[in-house]
Formats: sequence, C-alpha cells, structure tokens
Amino acid sequence: MTDQSGREPEERLPATRPEAAPPSAERFSAPSSAHAGTLTPDRAARIVRQSADARFVALLAVVVVGLFVALYYFYELGFPGGLTQSRMSAETDAQQVTAVERGYNLYEANCSRCHGVNGEGGIGPTLNRQDKLYQHLNPAYIHTMLTVGGRYACGDPNSLMPVWSNENGGPLNYQQIADIIAFIRAPNTQTFVVRDPSLFTPVIDPTTGQEKTFTGWVDPTYKPAADATPFPACWKDEFTSTSSPSPSAAPASASPSGSPASSAATGTVLKLSAQNIAYDTASLDAPANQPFQIQFTNNDAGVPHNVSIHVGTASGQEVFKGDIFSGVATKTYDVPALPAGTYTFVCSVHPNMTGTLTIK
Repeated sequence: MTDQSGREPEERLPATRPEAAPPSAERFSAPSSAHAGTLTPDRAARIVRQSADARFVALLAVVVVGLFVALYYFYELGFPGGLTQSRMSAETDAQQVTAVERGYNLYEANCSRCHGVNGEGGIGPTLNRQDKLYQHLNPAYIHTMLTVGGRYACGDPNSLMPVWSNENGGPLNYQQIADIIAFIRAPNTQTFVVRDPSLFTPVIDPTTGQEKTFTGWVDPTYKPAADATPFPACWKDEFTSTSSPSPSAAPASASPSGSPASSAATGTVLKLSAQNIAYDTASLDAPANQPFQIQFTNNDAGVPHNVSIHVGTASGQEVFKGDIFSGVATKTYDVPALPAGTYTFVCSVHPNMTGTLTIK
C-alpha cells in the first residue's frame, strides 16, 4: 500500500512491484529419461501379463488355504464314513487307555489283597463276575464305595472295606479313584500294557523279553438271562443260601430211577479243603451212578467258599451246587449219583479255584 498523507486508508493505491523472473524449478522435474518411454503395445502387453500372473498367484493362494482349512476340519472331526478317527476322539481313547494302565497299578497296590489279583475275590467280594459288572458295579457305585467305604453297601460300620478318598481321610485323590474305576470297568476285548508305577514305562517279562500285558474284565457282549434277578445291593446277601439246589438242577440221568437226587450218600466220602483261595487238591474220584459225599473244610477265615460241580469244564452245565459259607468251618455235601464221565468242581465265589472230578 502507498503511504500518501491526507488520504484515507481505503483511498490509497497499491504500490507497484518490479517484475521478477520466476525461480527455476528444474530440480523438481523428473529426469529426461523418465519422459522418454511411452505406452507402447509391447509394454501394455507386459503389464497385462504381469497383472494376470498376480491374479493366478492370488487364486492359487486361496485354493491352498481352502484345502488346508478343509483338511484340518476333517482332521479334527474325522473323514466321513469312518475313514479316520477325529483327533478329539483319538485323544479321548488314548487318555482312557492311560487311565486303565494307571488304575492297574493302583488296584494291585491297594485292592488285590482283599479282592484278588484278577478280581476273583478273597477277603472281599468278587469283582470280575459279569453279572456284577453288567449293572451292579457301575462307575457311580464304585466311586461311592471308594469315597464312603464298605458301610455304604451293607450298612456295617465295622466293614473291612476302608475309605479310600482323601476327601474323607483316605490315601487316594480323585484322579486315582477315577483310574481304579477305569481299570475295573475296562473291556476284556482290549489289551493293555503293564507299566512301571514310577516311570510309567512298559514292564518287560524277563522270560519272554516281551512287554507284559493284561486285559479288562467287562464283557461288552454279556447279557443277563431274561429271568435273572438283580444282583443284591449288599454283597453278603449273595451267600445267604441255606439249601442245596433242587433235584431239577441235576440232569435226569444224574440219579437212579426212584431215588431222590438230594438223598444222602452212604458210601464214598471225599475230603476237600480250601486255604489261601485255593483247593488243596486238583483231582477227586468217585464211583459212577452212586451218591457220595464231599466233606469240605473252608480254612480261609471270613472268606466265603463252596463246591459246585459242572459237566466237562467250569462253563458246562451245573449238576450240583453246595452251600456257600465262610471259614473257618466244615460242611458235608450230599452229592447225587452222577453218570461216568469227567466233571469240574469249582468255587462259585472264586472261579479260579477249580479241580477235576472223575466219575468211573
């Protein structure tokens, strides 16, 4: 603005400025080589090809990611048609096997003394019988017995079955109790490995050089007879029988015509005893077609035993069953006449106690 005195500011004219050349901007321009190239057809084709290659790479990446997601999905859940097992299911099975193998060691260390190495019973009741495993020895029942003790089953405050859960003063925690239950309920269709209790490595049999193995007790195919009665809640009720089987329990040819099957024997008397969950002899002989007696002595204090006779093997037809009683005591069984043949005598409570009865 001019500075003319006597005029108002708005009446003042702008001052003239001398003309000046614009500053050089050459330094802001691209090099001349950059302006030499033009978009020729060849260059345009190369750009299109590069763009197509990029789209192909992107498509390939999408396909690879899609395949990975699909494969991982079937890896987790299993391929249709049972071609593969889902990872979760496989891990569950592996953990169950581990629980059974841990439970084997816990059972051997804490339970086998009373219930037998193979669950055949002894001071305590049998555990490996299918009629008991079918429904009576279910996981909830076993858990309660281990947590509360024997008084739960029979209401006996003096029961020899102690409390095992550390929640009630016992030595085992909840995981160890779960492992014992897994062992008792393991199927007999599966083979497990005996492992060292401390290192959990397979135990090698020094004789064979192979890993020691065992199978479970539960037969998945077992079904009780249609007229079978439920197993008693108190295991002692199983041994309250006071009479021998009726004559119909023996085959028609077991006794001579006109003589009752339960008539007392007047001739041969066989002596048999049991001690340490075993018979003192593995063989007995008796005359054919004549009644005879078995004088049976149970030397296992507080442990129930008896003598039953089966045709052929222990799984054959039962032709005689003596009363079950606890030791120390002696009973004399009157056995009806049996035809000539080979029989098996066995303890109904402890199936591992067997012997051969020869009738001739």
